Amino acid sequence: MVASRSKLFFHPILILIFSILALGTSLFLYIYWYIEISTGLKALINRFNLDAGQVLASQTWVVILVLSVLMGIIFMGIFIIFVYNQKTLQLYRMQHNFINSFTHELKTPVTSLKLYLETFLKHDISRGDQVKYIRYMIHDVGRLSDNISRILNLAQLESKSYRGEFIKTNLVHMVERFHKNNIHLFQQCNINIYNTSGRTFSLKINRPFFEMLLMNILTNAVRYNDSPTPEIDIEFEPGIRKLYIHFKDNGIGIEQGELKRVFGKFYQISRADNMSAKGSGIGLYLARIIAGIHKGKFVATSAGLGKGSVFTLILPYRRIGSGK
Repeated sequence: MVASRSKLFFHPILILIFSILALGTSLFLYIYWYIEISTGLKALINRFNLDAGQVLASQTWVVILVLSVLMGIIFMGIFIIFVYNQKTLQLYRMQHNFINSFTHELKTPVTSLKLYLETFLKHDISRGDQVKYIRYMIHDVGRLSDNISRILNLAQLESKSYRGEFIKTNLVHMVERFHKNNIHLFQQCNINIYNTSGRTFSLKINRPFFEMLLMNILTNAVRYNDSPTPEIDIEFEPGIRKLYIHFKDNGIGIEQGELKRVFGKFYQISRADNMSAKGSGIGLYLARIIAGIHKGKFVATSAGLGKGSVFTLILPYRRIGSGK
């Protein structure tokens, strides 16, 4: 109890408030004292008919103004330090959560692999069971490889050291091909691709990075989904000099206060059922970085908890021959 009270007393917000009150009180008392002294000196000058220029400076309000400006600068400095401190603490918490969750993401497949290998070592297993366990092991190796790749890709993208060609590609065909090639990863999901306009959207993209973007968005939609059958609709919508690609899911939804933060580094969406957050907290961050590489951006919307989410990728697009 004593420790918690001590911690509350030294809370940054309380320290900020006390500092501002102390500085404000000091400024008020100094000005009050200065005016009182000036008033007393004026009375003394009038009484003895002295030269005011030799006894009292005539720039009282200039001094007060300068003091006020200086105190304002001090207030601003304290506020900036406070905000920086809060941002640092927030980043520390997010990194701590990331380390905890990512450690779990790495340990789980490693533990599983160890268990299967020990089973092979200690027991005679039929060929059918061997094939089944080997498939489980391949799946775990894939999970481990994906997690390591995310970290390596994150470092590469943030350092701006990425390399690769941007090739003009039909995005609709590319997304359809990506879904076909990775359908084994989303066997329990219904993924539908719609292009109601019937247009061919040819844009210059970096295919490996764009596929990474798709994988992160789809994986996120499945991970944060409590439905018996996760559903994801990918819709292409042409706009004025823009192409909108909507990823609609029937997942757990997002609260309004979290919509602008979901693409932040290490940020993990809170679970309405108070369960611990899933994933590493860098999937959507990577998607946002990759969108930026393609001169685009992501926008997230949701009708609320339990009502699914929509992640919209907005890319610059100019239709050839449109004259616009």
